[in-house]
Amino acid sequence: MGDQKESLRKITHTLALKNEEISNFVCALKQSLENLEANANRVQEELESEFTSLYSVLDEMKENMMTRIKQERAGRTYELQSQLSAGSKALESSEELLELANQTLCSSETDGFTQVTHPASVTMAPAFRLSLKAKASDNMSHLMVDFSQERSMLQGLKFLPVPATPEIQISDCQVCDNTITVVWTLPEPDGKIDHYILEHRRTNHEGPPRIREDYPWMVVEGIRETEHTLRGLRFDTRYMTFRVKACNKAVAGEFSEPVTLETHAFSFKLDYSSSHQNLKVEDMNVEWDGSGGKPQDIRKEKNRTNSPMHSPARSALMSPKRAPTARPGRDRFTAESYTVLADTMIDAGQQYWEVRFDKESKAFAVGVALRSLGRFDQLGKSGASWCIHLNNWLQQSLTAKHNNKARTLDCPIPNSIGVFVNYEEGVLSFYNAKTKQLMHTFKTKFQQPVIPAFMVWNGSFSVVTGLQVPSVVHSSQRRNSTSSSNASLT
Repeated sequence: MGDQKESLRKITHTLALKNEEISNFVCALKQSLENLEANANRVQEELESEFTSLYSVLDEMKENMMTRIKQERAGRTYELQSQLSAGSKALESSEELLELANQTLCSSETDGFTQVTHPASVTMAPAFRLSLKAKASDNMSHLMVDFSQERSMLQGLKFLPVPATPEIQISDCQVCDNTITVVWTLPEPDGKIDHYILEHRRTNHEGPPRIREDYPWMVVEGIRETEHTLRGLRFDTRYMTFRVKACNKAVAGEFSEPVTLETHAFSFKLDYSSSHQNLKVEDMNVEWDGSGGKPQDIRKEKNRTNSPMHSPARSALMSPKRAPTARPGRDRFTAESYTVLADTMIDAGQQYWEVRFDKESKAFAVGVALRSLGRFDQLGKSGASWCIHLNNWLQQSLTAKHNNKARTLDCPIPNSIGVFVNYEEGVLSFYNAKTKQLMHTFKTKFQQPVIPAFMVWNGSFSVVTGLQVPSVVHSSQRRNSTSSSNASLT
């Protein structure tokens, strides 16, 4: 009976999943029908608008040409009418002169004949001064236009085709310095492409997107080239998935096959459960509270075990949820150890993070520590921690500390510090986060995993994680690999 119930339960569960899948499919079909209606109406309106625009252009051209014909007609009419008026007057004058000459020829008076037939009076007749060539032709210059070529072109008009699907070239894509450059190509050149749309989202698995993802698609529109660079990213997940589609003025094509790029970076949170009671920890921000702060709600799990902590080397094997606290079963830091640790250890690879701090803090320190760091220990005052320490008490100083030994650093105090760890090589370096100028390097051999550690007294700071090791830091490490000037505190 129990087996039958279990079998029925499995079948019911499968049926419920199938029912949900069909329901989602029906909703998708209904949405597609609505989208089809909306898109058809939009396309029809756009087509009418395009032809209306074409008609407007033709009407405007027609009006301009008609105006030019009217102006030419008026100008030539005036010239011809002026000549006609002058010719009529000359003809009338010539006829009068001829009549007078005939009368004189018939006259018997010698004096009158001599006066009338004087050569000057005859040669001054308007008929002799009148040009008998028309000033204007009766042929119009712009009587007709030839639209034969344009007509054949218009008859060849077709709908814009749907753009081809782009293909992202993984080998040309680059991931470095918290930027990603995505490069894609089209199967064949298409001069009708107006722009591209790129979508991306964070994910914790490689391969194509799954049905349900934790992060939404982020959209970048109006890309004119076949590549795009995303800058200033925070890599708090292991991968980012990309897809791109081409658009012309009429329609968008299909999205390319999604491509997932690995975005390896060191990401952690602060372990507020073991921080000093005077430190107010909110997300990645810490502020010193002289009143002791409000008691923080620490959820104690039953049957807690000392399981291994999260590490970048093991991240592929563990759940995306945060790993156990960095100090399981330990009390908070106390006394003058105003310390808070990260919740993630470093046991392999090269990692980098930055911390921005208030330079007016009475004291501040950043570095790494072993898990064995005591609850009364101050950073840098035991063999279990390495740090850079800012002291603003009495006079300002910046020192590198380890095992209760200190070295004063001769460099300006920055607004933020970048911390680099090469676990296998035993390198801990501190940089001016803005200029990437090397401030100090510890050279040691880590016998145990280390944890990012922070201390503040009468001040505040914030931590920036999800950062890749900057290229400048990589180059600096290669240049300083044989240097010994910064490695006296080990």
